[in-house]
Amino acid sequence: MDDELLVEVSPGQLYQWLQSKPDLLLLDVREYNEVAYAFIADPRVHIMPLSRLAREGGAALPEAFYNAPGEVVVFCHVGERSAQVTAWLRSQGYRQVYNLAGGIDAYSQAIDGTIPRY
Repeated sequence: MDDELLVEVSPGQLYQWLQSKPDLLLLDVREYNEVAYAFIADPRVHIMPLSRLAREGGAALPEAFYNAPGEVVVFCHVGERSAQVTAWLRSQGYRQVYNLAGGIDAYSQAIDGTIPRY
């Protein structure tokens, strides 16, 4: 994958951004059943399953995405689906979009052990 299209942030960097960037937006591209099991409890998280994005394209993105003044971090379970979405969004010209390396699973292991792993 083109390095310009996939830019990643580590779980540690996401944790720092959650503390220091009030305009940060998180886009969770997992399916609703996955989100119900394990989630990052933050009001800046917007759920947009990859299956819906595949069907509807950019029209499925939440309005908050288009109005986001700062960085957007895309995540999924282990980082594969979110890498696809990140690359697609960056190919559309959105340069402040980043993939969470290792997904919510890595975030749970490195930062917040209260998030269930599956």
